Amino acid sequence: MTFPALFQPLQLGPYALRHRIALAPLTRMRADTTSLAARALNAEYYSQRATPGGLIIAEASQVTPTGRGSPNTPGIHSNDQIAGWRQVTDAVHAKGGIVFLQLWHVGRASHSSFQPGGAVPVSASAIAISGNTRTASGAVAPYETPRALETDEIAGIIESYRDGARNALEAGFDGVELHGANGYLLEQFLQSRSNLRTDRYGGSIENRSRLLLETTRAIIEVWGADRVGVRLSPYGVANDSGEADPMPLYTHVIGELAALKVAYVHFVEPRSSGAGRAEVDHKDVPSACELFRPHWPGVLITAGGFDAASANAAVAGGHADIIAFGRAFIANPDLPERVRHNVPFTPYDRATFYGGDAAGYTDYPVHDAAR
Repeated sequence: MTFPALFQPLQLGPYALRHRIALAPLTRMRADTTSLAARALNAEYYSQRATPGGLIIAEASQVTPTGRGSPNTPGIHSNDQIAGWRQVTDAVHAKGGIVFLQLWHVGRASHSSFQPGGAVPVSASAIAISGNTRTASGAVAPYETPRALETDEIAGIIESYRDGARNALEAGFDGVELHGANGYLLEQFLQSRSNLRTDRYGGSIENRSRLLLETTRAIIEVWGADRVGVRLSPYGVANDSGEADPMPLYTHVIGELAALKVAYVHFVEPRSSGAGRAEVDHKDVPSACELFRPHWPGVLITAGGFDAASANAAVAGGHADIIAFGRAFIANPDLPERVRHNVPFTPYDRATFYGGDAAGYTDYPVHDAAR
């Protein structure tokens, strides 16, 4: 079986892609424990998955210390972190790859043990995520009720994203992706379930979309629109996200992003929402890429639960332009070549997804036939 649609070239902003298989942004919690900077091990991991003309979207990186919510997640707000990421971009570029960095603020999906001075996390409104999280010590604790950001603090949040974008440019990335998905801060503002504000950032769809769009404009001022992407999860359920009727909200957001001419939008397919924490395959859910393709004129990336055949079908059918693989790419560093030559995938080991060292990170095999 062959998958020709996945190996058609594509222009993404200024970059000529040679295939349509991307590495999705994947939190792996393997940054340096003290500096939260990428290190040589991370450079090896990304280098293994880089291909000439192939797109890598590097893992979510907090743009400010208050944006962190898990152990050993990398940042992009210090000189050490810029230098650490430079190791990664150099390694990817040496293989001919193209690499974007995902800019991140987790908002209420944090715990005071990760926050400077032990402060409570911030969000759109003072509404806690249900259930438990893990603290910086690894203990299980309930999610805390966040502090609602004051209106006059929001400009500082936008500036932290702008600074992160500048730092990513200095670190040698080819572009940036704004993380507006999976129940993190920007989505907390987007969705009525988590945003009960009465100021200009709450209430109407236009107001709830304001922070995402103002942040996108700030990043465009650094990078230019053709090197900026935005990730969205309209039907996601991660971190207590979920809009009762996503179509009006996300149709508005996508229309505004189209007017800004960003390089791409990147959807998390609803069937895989929350897949980072458990094996999921949500049934009877819509297809984000199929629903929103008519509303989006640019490059569309989608991720979640694809195999080679379904990925090829999505691209061949015009529903998406690029398919981002996550779990399969973790376990198959040579994934594009395996797809090209119809080589079976190595199964992934969920127990090694988060934290640790080389095991389950840089020690997955490359298939001889694919090589």
